[in-house]
Amino acid sequence: MSFLDKIPMQTLVIATIFLGLSPFVPEPHLWQKLKMLVAGDLVKPLDIFDMFFHAAPGLLLMAKLARNRASAGEE
Repeated sequence: MSFLDKIPMQTLVIATIFLGLSPFVPEPHLWQKLKMLVAGDLVKPLDIFDMFFHAAPGLLLMAKLARNRASAGEE
C-alpha cells in the first residue's frame, strides 16, 4: 500500500472530481453507471469497465484517507 503514499492528495482530489463528474452534461457518467447498476442494466463489459474507470480515483482517494487516518491514530 506504499504506492498510495506516493500519490499526492491534490492529484487524487482533482482526478476524482474530473473523472467522477465528467462529462458534466447531461449527467455525470459515474452517476449514469451507478443508476444502471441499481436498475440491473449494467451488463456489458464495456459499461462495467467504464464505471470502474470513472470510480477508480475516488476509490483511491478513500483508501488514502483511510490509510492516513489509521496511521494518525497509531501515533
